[in-house]
Amino acid sequence: VYRGSVKDFPGFDASQDAEALYNAMKGFGSDKEAILDLITSRSNKQRVEICQAYKSLYGKDLIADLKYELTGKFERLIVSLMRPPAYSDAKEIKDAIAGIGTDEKCLIEILASRTNQEIHDLVAAYKDAYERDLEADIVGDTSGHFKKMLVVLLQGTREEDDVVSEDLVEQDAKDLLEAGELKWGTDEAQFIYILGRRSKQHLRLVFDEYLKISGKPIERSIRGELSGDFEKLMLAVVKCIRSTAEYFAERLYKAMKGLGTRDNTLIRIMVSRSEIDMLDIREVFRTKYEKSLYNMIKEDTSGEYKKALLKLCGGDDDAAGEFFPEAAQVAYRMWELSAVAKVELRGTVQPAGSFNDDGDAQVLRKAMKGLGTDEAAIIDVVTQRSNAQRQQILKAYKAHYGRDLMADLKSELSGSLAKLVLGLMLTPAQYDAKQLRKAVEGAGTDESVLIEIMATRNNQEIAAINEAYQEAYHKRLEDDLSSDTSGHFKRILVSLALGNRDEGPENLTQAHEDAKKLADVASNDSSDSLETRFLSILCTRSYPHLRRVFQEFIKMTNHDVEHAIRKRMSGDVRDAFLAIVRSVKNKPAFFADKLYKSMKGAGTDERTLTRIMISRSEIDLFNIRGEFIDLFDKSLHHMIEKDTSGDYRKALLALCGGED
Repeated sequence: VYRGSVKDFPGFDASQDAEALYNAMKGFGSDKEAILDLITSRSNKQRVEICQAYKSLYGKDLIADLKYELTGKFERLIVSLMRPPAYSDAKEIKDAIAGIGTDEKCLIEILASRTNQEIHDLVAAYKDAYERDLEADIVGDTSGHFKKMLVVLLQGTREEDDVVSEDLVEQDAKDLLEAGELKWGTDEAQFIYILGRRSKQHLRLVFDEYLKISGKPIERSIRGELSGDFEKLMLAVVKCIRSTAEYFAERLYKAMKGLGTRDNTLIRIMVSRSEIDMLDIREVFRTKYEKSLYNMIKEDTSGEYKKALLKLCGGDDDAAGEFFPEAAQVAYRMWELSAVAKVELRGTVQPAGSFNDDGDAQVLRKAMKGLGTDEAAIIDVVTQRSNAQRQQILKAYKAHYGRDLMADLKSELSGSLAKLVLGLMLTPAQYDAKQLRKAVEGAGTDESVLIEIMATRNNQEIAAINEAYQEAYHKRLEDDLSSDTSGHFKRILVSLALGNRDEGPENLTQAHEDAKKLADVASNDSSDSLETRFLSILCTRSYPHLRRVFQEFIKMTNHDVEHAIRKRMSGDVRDAFLAIVRSVKNKPAFFADKLYKSMKGAGTDERTLTRIMISRSEIDLFNIRGEFIDLFDKSLHHMIEKDTSGDYRKALLALCGGED
């Protein structure tokens, strides 16, 4: 099936087109609209024929004339379209290594994503156009393992058979694990050999196997084991093996998001994929970024340049029937995988080995006595003990000094550091109860806190919170939630506050029925039973069961359940259901996202940052760190370091643990 967006023009006549282009450029100024319309509606093969016809009719070089008539990005785009793909690639690479400095990103993108045949054509085109040897030029311009891997890719000898040997899959996964994670130092040659030679089909299974035996995706190991351009290249190779369309969707998104547009990348991808897999790229883009590629180009570019890019893009997926079967299949596969991988949840704070509660109490007293406070000593004790040990220190302090440690800490510390240290001294249930109480007390309600806590805690945690709440505030949590919220949102919170979720494994028949119920109300436009139906399933079924329900939902509707929630609901109800869904899919990723949002952009939301760092430190903060780096390409440690300061920062980094 052809998945490009540009097709052969029916009734094509090269001489007629050559004449039309000649007339569009004749005289003063040029008719850019006519040039654009003609060139973007012909296939590359037809454009090459137009160049030949132009030369025979006028004795002139069409590309040279276009360069003379047009300017800027628009010129670059149109001229790029006129070259055969292999010559386009050759030109991009020539530009990437010419002059001072090398554009490694361009080298990586082209060499990691092209098929064997495309690589062979590129090497030949380079030789033909520049009378130089591509491999020699690349070797002269790069170094180290980065160079070695580029040379391997330049051979264009990736295996292409789809027959996969299970034994070899297991062997390769083991070899990769032993070359990286299990070894002091890294055996890069092993990564180069396996990732550079094996077939795509084979490597996809190797990656699945790797996840099974190591509990982490291969990408995370590559980030931990390799560095610099070599790491970027290997990540690109892995992405292209998993899904070339997804790799390009991500490159396009990154080229346009934020301030400024990386036009060279945008042009290169739109031109090179327009006759290969633009439809797949659009599909993945729409699912991954919740907006169509068409719309993003429209918002991000202007003038004739924009018009030409939109023609290469083809249609707008926000307008169409919103059906993304391929993307849904990709999502479905990821579900299957995450279900098999035995990911062990672990915190970053462990109980201290040789723990002495009275000794710690003395250290803390000394840190607070007399003039000034020794914050570093306090941070050191509090962040390096488990919560259970902190509870013992509280008792020991009272027994030794007849004083209340909490009150002393409160009078000695201030600001964000005080909130963090005092929070760590409470039991997890007391801390959650306190956050909930703050969220409902006084004027206005902080719904986001209610959602974050209620949607992510398990039955035991909820039971403990209810008890702590009653004890501290002499009121039932359920009553406070009820009197402070309303409508469907209130009903969701009340249901979650029961802590009565099933805990069993999935039930396939039931999952199918549940998914059907959700799909029915999601597509039918009567909204009255929509929230009720979602509530009755999302707030009561077990996590493993809901994972299966969401998977069945994708099968039935071709969308993710999040898409349905976003489309049909709004406000707090929408946010609460989304939090539950994300928590079920991948709780560490849910928190990683919240942490990122608390620090990105101007200003830091210290309340959220403090709350999550405290409440996840003994549960899954280690996993959150892993997801953080996967999602945002930077470590949590690095971001906290950049975004906070002083003793508060010191304490957060101690909780965060490693550097990643």
